[in-house]
Amino acid sequence: MYNNYYPFINLPLNFAYDSLEPYIDEKTMHLHHDRHLQTYIDNLNDILKDNPRLQRLSLEQLIISADRLPCKLRDKVKNNAGGVYNHRFFFDGLRNPSENQPSGALEEKINRQFGSFSEFKAEFKKAALSVFGSGYAWLVGNGCGLKIITTPNQNCPIAQGFRPIITVDVWEHAYYLKHYNLRGDYIDDWFKIINWEQAEKNSIL
Repeated sequence: MYNNYYPFINLPLNFAYDSLEPYIDEKTMHLHHDRHLQTYIDNLNDILKDNPRLQRLSLEQLIISADRLPCKLRDKVKNNAGGVYNHRFFFDGLRNPSENQPSGALEEKINRQFGSFSEFKAEFKKAALSVFGSGYAWLVGNGCGLKIITTPNQNCPIAQGFRPIITVDVWEHAYYLKHYNLRGDYIDDWFKIINWEQAEKNSIL
């Protein structure tokens, strides 16, 4: 269970660094988790260390309230709190390669919203490929059903009132060592390691 208040720490992954092979390589997982996420955590802790009034806010509250903070703090909190939340969510949404397709209520919602799982995959991949530069593609709940959205940089759907269900990180550091500039191939591989059990839980929270 993650700590959601200052000081934030980087807990171990729920799986071995090499357990997503051959779809995501071990070195990428080490760098992504131990360096990229750790940097966001360190930056966020440094910001909050000098702003004790913000230390009582949860990670989610920091993200939701970031746009109301003073200008000198706004982007720093938004980018680094978002970087912590988004990376944690992305890693929690992965699992060892297996027969990988949603089931139960989430499967029914996807079929109802998008027509079929295949059609959902095609639409989600199109959205992830459309992200210019760095960012994420998400499946979210919006109160009325499911929706595919994208966010730039470390922006987070909870700031827009959405409930995240799954996400793919399309920053180049998430895939470049193995997939080079072939983002589409990375997205195809990511579909093989989605933790649909966790996605089901996310969809009903």
